[in-house]
Amino acid sequence: MTIAPTDNLTSTGTRPPPQPAAEKVSSDYQMFLKMLTTQMKNQDPLNPIESSDYAVQLATFSGVEQQVKTNDLLTALTGQLGVTAMGQYAGWVGMEARSAAPVAYSGNPLTLYLTPAAGAEKTVLVAYDAQNREVMRQEIPVSGSSIQWTGKTASGGQVMNGTYSFRLESYLGGKLAQTDKVEAFSKITEVRQGTSGPILVMAGGATALPAEVKALRPAVMP
Repeated sequence: MTIAPTDNLTSTGTRPPPQPAAEKVSSDYQMFLKMLTTQMKNQDPLNPIESSDYAVQLATFSGVEQQVKTNDLLTALTGQLGVTAMGQYAGWVGMEARSAAPVAYSGNPLTLYLTPAAGAEKTVLVAYDAQNREVMRQEIPVSGSSIQWTGKTASGGQVMNGTYSFRLESYLGGKLAQTDKVEAFSKITEVRQGTSGPILVMAGGATALPAEVKALRPAVMP
């Protein structure tokens, strides 16, 4: 018969919840004082411990205690600042943001904003599906304006509804000189708190940082 270890078990056989860091430090500090007192009582009378050694031990533990409390305070403060920052973008929900994030295609034409390399002699628009597979590659006129993408492939087929991203390849002297992300408008459906700050969730599930948004506009009715 196998007997489960009983370390740290309560009378009901379950483990107690973990202590918060601050409570654990306080408990450890009390234990440290008891051990220090025992050490003083049992020291060699002919070779007593220097008082400076006790001071070093106390200072070291006190420093650790203060650091843990500081970390707890910073964690709480970071969480509060994150919520505040996220609230600043709550008004963006329901609006359309222009960014290079993947955009949802549902049969309606997408307006793509192009930025070819300076001096480009040829530009090629490339579309990728949600699995980053190339679904369309087509040469387009060199222009810094926008174009309409209707979901057609280079062979004249039609892509399925889904999320797509785009790249613009600029050629100079017959060679690929630069590849740039292509921007499009997509509706913001949610604002989330990420590890580094607020994250915008777009229609179709793509995400973007607020700093990556180049323009905002009211949602266009289909």
